[in-house]
Amino acid sequence: MAAKRDYYEVLGIKRDASVDEIKKAYRSLALKYHPDNNPGNKDAEGKFKEVAEAYEVLSVPQRRSAYDQFGHEGAAGGMGGFGQGQQWQNVDLSEALRAFAEAFGGGGGGGYSFGGGGFDEFFGEGRRDGRQSAKQTGSDIHIKLKLTLEEIAKGVEKTIKLDRLQKCDRCSGSGAEKGADSVTCPTCHGKGEVRQVTRSIFGQSISISACPKCYGEGKIIQKPCTQCKGQGRVSGESTITVNIPAGVMEGNYIPLRGKGNIGPRGGPSGDIIVIIDEKKHDFFERNNDDIVCSVPISFVTAALGGEIEVPTLEGKILLKIPSATQSHKTLVLKGKGIQHLHGYGRGDLLVRIIVEVPSKLTSKQKDLLKEFAATEDDSTFPQVKDFFRKVKNLFS
Repeated sequence: MAAKRDYYEVLGIKRDASVDEIKKAYRSLALKYHPDNNPGNKDAEGKFKEVAEAYEVLSVPQRRSAYDQFGHEGAAGGMGGFGQGQQWQNVDLSEALRAFAEAFGGGGGGGYSFGGGGFDEFFGEGRRDGRQSAKQTGSDIHIKLKLTLEEIAKGVEKTIKLDRLQKCDRCSGSGAEKGADSVTCPTCHGKGEVRQVTRSIFGQSISISACPKCYGEGKIIQKPCTQCKGQGRVSGESTITVNIPAGVMEGNYIPLRGKGNIGPRGGPSGDIIVIIDEKKHDFFERNNDDIVCSVPISFVTAALGGEIEVPTLEGKILLKIPSATQSHKTLVLKGKGIQHLHGYGRGDLLVRIIVEVPSKLTSKQKDLLKEFAATEDDSTFPQVKDFFRKVKNLFS
């Protein structure tokens, strides 16, 4: 495993940098490397995790002091609930994003809006405050949504059916049969939360979480609901609608806040994370917001010019082929590509011309070509002439 880089070096700051300077550096780098701005880029994802780890250490005086004295091992001992000394490369990206959002925008009751063009900003949705309830939050649901280039080009509304944990209708999510008594939870003693203290030579850190015994309620049900077995939730089919903006790319994700599995016994719901997956197209390849289409033409059309039909995302159009068009020449159709995600306008359609040489010729066609060859001079095929001139000079 490669050695970790110095945290000050990671953020590009001096060792005596102020808290504001640390925060400013982190903001700039986090926006630069955020997965929303670098879809499918594993190198950027690694750097995003790296700057998050550096910020979490250097932004907290106790952790920073331990790091300054004892390096990475010292920082690991004081990481508390954030990293527990783990290597960030082993942390799931969704957890890294959640930690990023909470560290930068949560905790104060307000949501976090990613200012660099991420989906949180685009859809106007902020991260949930992780301490809004002692009850256990339901798990997130990850869905891969396949889209055609036609859908991506204009945007689309999709209806998705899925199974998720929902509130039990028999007990209304309480987990208890009607009239059932409850007793104080022996694990948390009615507090609804448990605390874990981690001690080291640098001090102690405390992590607080919902009690796993009573799910944050502080009480234990004496007679659980027979339908949900005391969970307060059951599996059922749901239908959700998601609006996909034009211009999304493979690997982009759209969070649907509070639409995931509901937590046990009235706990808040997790999220649904819709991950974009592009379908392979029969004609087009995508290059950012441009699309590329390879179109074969006959060598006669290439020589004399003419009009051909070419496909676009909206249907077929006529394209004029200039005379003397060479194979692999690219003709550009402005504004026939994909709509830009964060602005006006669209990309282009790039038509790559492929000149096809006939594989079978009739006797008459061969005679005509021989007649044509007899009329050739040095100006007929200048590239051929230039190539063989260079070969001759090379070996002379």
